[in-house]
Amino acid sequence: MTEQSIHEEDVLGKAYDGRLMRRLLTYVRPYRTLVVGALFFLFTEGGLQLVGPLLTKRVIDVAVPARDIALVKTSVILLAFALIAQFACSYGETILTALLGQRVMHDLRGELFAHLQRLPIPFYDRNPVGRLITRVTTDVESLNELFTAGVVSGLGDLFTLVAISIAMVWVDWRLALFGFATIPFVFLVSHLFRKSVRDSYREVRTRIARINAFLQERITGIRVVQLFGRERDEAKRFDRLNRDHLDANLASITVYALYFPAIELLTTIALAILVVAGAHRVGIGALTVGTVAAFLQLLRRFFQPLQDLSEKYNILQQAMAASERIFTLLDTPAALGTATTRGAAAAIAPESTTARGDGPRRGVDVRFEDVWFAYQEPEWVLKGVSFHVARGETMAIVGHTGAGKTTIVSLLLRFYEPQRGRITVDGVDIREMPLEQLRELVGYVQQDIFLFAGDVATNIRLSAPLSDEQVVAAATRVGADRVVQRLPGAYSYELGERGASVSVGERQLLSFARAIASDPALLLLDEATSAVDSEIEAQIQRALAELMRGRTTIAIAHRLSTIVGSNRILVLHLGEVREQGTHAELLAKRGLYERLYRLQAGLA
Repeated sequence: MTEQSIHEEDVLGKAYDGRLMRRLLTYVRPYRTLVVGALFFLFTEGGLQLVGPLLTKRVIDVAVPARDIALVKTSVILLAFALIAQFACSYGETILTALLGQRVMHDLRGELFAHLQRLPIPFYDRNPVGRLITRVTTDVESLNELFTAGVVSGLGDLFTLVAISIAMVWVDWRLALFGFATIPFVFLVSHLFRKSVRDSYREVRTRIARINAFLQERITGIRVVQLFGRERDEAKRFDRLNRDHLDANLASITVYALYFPAIELLTTIALAILVVAGAHRVGIGALTVGTVAAFLQLLRRFFQPLQDLSEKYNILQQAMAASERIFTLLDTPAALGTATTRGAAAAIAPESTTARGDGPRRGVDVRFEDVWFAYQEPEWVLKGVSFHVARGETMAIVGHTGAGKTTIVSLLLRFYEPQRGRITVDGVDIREMPLEQLRELVGYVQQDIFLFAGDVATNIRLSAPLSDEQVVAAATRVGADRVVQRLPGAYSYELGERGASVSVGERQLLSFARAIASDPALLLLDEATSAVDSEIEAQIQRALAELMRGRTTIAIAHRLSTIVGSNRILVLHLGEVREQGTHAELLAKRGLYERLYRLQAGLA
């Protein structure tokens, strides 16, 4: 799949989809008062637009021939009040629709973010970050336009059109027919406009998704970009993406630049037809000058909402496409296993867990039974893996890169689901356990450390609502307190994005404190000491000896010297369990483990 194809937008659907609109309206219901208020202002403003033309007719046909200055003054005052009322209605409608759009966006973005956090890891393997950012930002913004300048305003425009049409027919239906003569051409131009804008809109959305994805990846990997001197090449690639986005926007602007003058031309032609037809009828005494003047104003007001409706049709179409993508994302199933199973919970709770702070956990019993897993079948990463880690036991997993060590941890945490076999904790299939309960049992230290921007204490207490004293205690137990005390502000020190303001080894220590702060029953260590120096590693090992007592620990290690004291060592090769035993037993077998050990010890 190419970089461009993964960001291609889906083909835009129908301009109006009743199912999607009904679902969108569920987000509007809490703010129905805003909708009612906005519609009141819009309808009032639409009715007030008739005041000017009708007063014009009255002044020209009645006040001027009769030289009635009082009537002229009264008409001017009424017009002034009408204009002030129109201004007030426009202001009120703008405020209320803006509030409506912003509140709907706030609710929808919150729901999207909450759902994104619950989606399974394979979903993120398939979907680029740029596309997801576009869903939460640009697509939601399209819905804001729908509520601020689309549906509500469109209803106001429709009311204005109906009101003006009725007024024109009531004043003189023959002249109204001349005024409506160019409407078929307006619909034709609007149809062509909508089709062109639809295509250009899709291109703009696709290109902004590509830009988002490119920026996210390059900014995240800025160290690699600078290390290999890729700044110029990456700038050229970004320039191509940026140019494509510019071209797409220019194409859209060109469509708008042609559409509005075309509508203005048709409006002028309609006015010219009206003047010619009106002048003839005035000449034969069948029509008054005031009526023609009023019609000219009414026709001008008639074409404005007609023009706006075409643009609002486009907004509606964009919003329907955006909402379809948003709801497709919201309808993506969350991580499996979130539903609780009372039997499973009861089976685990008595033996494996205690309330936080009530004392050490007793550990858990973990079994892999003939587990097969592939990220993409039939390329199996694990092939019939079976092993047992007893309660309180420490098991190390070793093997060459790509042997499947980290995959075992990912399956145990249910980031992925095995295609065959099962994994049990205290005899319960983890697929039958509530996902939150499973992960509450686990303290996990990743090889790729991720710390959030924020203070040190917040990063340590991620998994549990710990007091400041408990945070300090957790850091002290793994030797992280020595690092923290050197930082300005100690535990209130603000870390940069991904913990960039501290060293890799210090980040690893903090992540270790975070993992054990919740007093887990099961420790998962994925190269937990790979980035710390020998002095800190020795300190961690001493802390681990105490922390692992009575707990189950599964440790992935490349440095075999760190797992010599494990109760059992599992040797993986090409996704299969080749050897099991203690350090001494495996050396005595003179097999794969012995060769790995000799290579690392420099004895090969």
